[in-house]
Amino acid sequence: MTDLVALKAANANRWAKARLTRDFSSVAKRLAAPAAKARYQAVEAKTGVPWAFIAVAHERESSQDWAGSLAQGDHWNKVSTHVPAGRGPFKSWEEAAIDALVNCAPRAALNKDWSIGGTLTMLEQYNGLGYFSRGKPSPYIWSGTDQYVSGKYVRDGVYDPNAVDKQLGCAGLLLAMMSLDSSISFDGDHAPAPSAPAPTVPPPKPSTPSVTNPAPGSLGDFIAAILAAVFRRKS
Repeated sequence: MTDLVALKAANANRWAKARLTRDFSSVAKRLAAPAAKARYQAVEAKTGVPWAFIAVAHERESSQDWAGSLAQGDHWNKVSTHVPAGRGPFKSWEEAAIDALVNCAPRAALNKDWSIGGTLTMLEQYNGLGYFSRGKPSPYIWSGTDQYVSGKYVRDGVYDPNAVDKQLGCAGLLLAMMSLDSSISFDGDHAPAPSAPAPTVPPPKPSTPSVTNPAPGSLGDFIAAILAAVFRRKS
């Protein structure tokens, strides 16, 4: 069984040292563009998964093709044939993305650790943990940085140590996006802030009985009622 605590520490350590070795700027701008960000944030609102996570997973799974499902890149308006197979059809990209994050392994919507180590490890789980079991950095995360040189699963269960991932990795994409959008951060806790409770208005304090304000049922209250009746008849 994979030691996820160790993997989080390894990914956090690599993140602290990582330098980009390829140009991520054009893809980062596309992922962080206002129209794209709004769609990712709509899914974030339903799942609690940070929009930047959704964006980089979308890029890795389908090169940000809005016809491709977040789960595996298959068209969301048809039943998927790649793993996870049998998903859909869905009514929209957003509906398919919510299903991928809530119902498909590793169920990112259940994650509570959105530190950078936790975020990168969740992304690595999204692709598979075969690289960590080999003691290798995952190209899904580190391709395009100095933390990755070569090694890739070219198909299910087949690892080629000489193959080089041509796609940009999630870590580099996040680094480039953070340079464009200061709202992206990894503080470890992405739970939505609870709404502020409605202000409590204390009940009015009862007034102290006086000659002009007698207590109900008292002799003063009885006399006041008689006087009021007399003055009404005179008016």
